[in-house]
Amino acid sequence: MVLDEQTRMIQETVRRFVEREMMPLEAHVMSIHEARDDGAQLTAEQYERLRTVSKELGLWGLDAPEELGGLGLSQVTMACVAEEMGRTITPFILPPDTPNLRMLDAVGTPEQKERYLRPYIEGKLNSRIAISEPGAGGDPAGLRTRAERTADGWVLNGRKIWITDAARCEFLIVMARVGEGQRQEGVTAFIVERGAPGVTIERAIPMVGDTLTYELVFEDAHLPEGALLGQVGAGYAPMQLRLINRRLEMGAMCVGMASRALEIMSAHARERVTFGEPLADRQAIQWWAADIATRIHACRLMVHDAAEKVDRGEDVRHEASMLKVY
Repeated sequence: MVLDEQTRMIQETVRRFVEREMMPLEAHVMSIHEARDDGAQLTAEQYERLRTVSKELGLWGLDAPEELGGLGLSQVTMACVAEEMGRTITPFILPPDTPNLRMLDAVGTPEQKERYLRPYIEGKLNSRIAISEPGAGGDPAGLRTRAERTADGWVLNGRKIWITDAARCEFLIVMARVGEGQRQEGVTAFIVERGAPGVTIERAIPMVGDTLTYELVFEDAHLPEGALLGQVGAGYAPMQLRLINRRLEMGAMCVGMASRALEIMSAHARERVTFGEPLADRQAIQWWAADIATRIHACRLMVHDAAEKVDRGEDVRHEASMLKVY
C-alpha cells in the first residue's frame, strides 16, 4: 500500500490538527460524558475554534467536487483523513459530512445543489440523513414512513429514530415510501428543512461515544415540490451509495480508534511495573498487543482495498458490508 505525496501531506496535516487541537479537549469531553450530561460535549467556543483552525488549514470540502469549491480528493485520501480523525474522542467532523455530500451531488438538481450543496460544502449548513425507524434499522428497505403528493408538494407521515445531531441541522435528507411498492420499490428521498411544519423532535437518545441522536415525528409534514431529491421511487440506490461511503469512513475511523487504543495500552504496559518487571515484558501482554496490531493492519487493508475500488468506479457493496461486520 503506497500513498502518493499529496495523500501523505494531507494525512500529516490532519494528524497535527488532531493532536494539537482535538486531543487537548478530550479531558473536557470525558468530564461531560462521566457526568452523564446529555448536553453538548464541546462549548460553542471550542467548536468554533475547531472550525476556524480546520478551515485555515484547508481541511474543508476535501472530497467535494472541484466545480463547487472542493478539492475533489480520492477515496483513498479520505480514508487516511478518517483514520486520523478517528484517533480522538473529541466530537468534531471536518465540514461537510461526506456521505450526504455524495448523495446530493449524485441526484440533486442544479437548484438543489446551489441552495443546499454549495453552502453545505462551505460549512454554512449542517445536514444529516433520516433512514432508521423503530421497525427498520439495519433493514432500510423495510421503512414505513410515507410520502403522499399534494397539489403543491408532499406530505410526510411517520417516525424516524437515532438521527444524529438532528437538533442543530439546517436540513435533513429523509427517506420515505411513495405508493404501494414493497421493499426497495417506492423508496424516495426528500430534503426537509429545519422548522418545517409538522416535524417535531420527540426525544433525545444518548449514545455511547460522542454525540446525541434523536427520535423525530412527521405528522402531516408539508414539503414543497422542490423537496423531492432525485426521482420518485428511485431513492434506494443513492441511499445505498451514501451508506457505502459511511461504512468505508467508519471502517477507517475504527482503524484510528484502535491504533490510538494500542498506543495508550503499549505506553501503560511499559510504565506499569508488577512483581519487579514492566507489563510489557510479560508474554501474555505481548500476545494481546500483537493480536491487536494484526487486526488493525487487516482492517486498514480492507478499507484501502475498498477505497481504491471506489476510485476506479467499482461496486463495493460486498466489501463495505464486510467492513461493517469486521
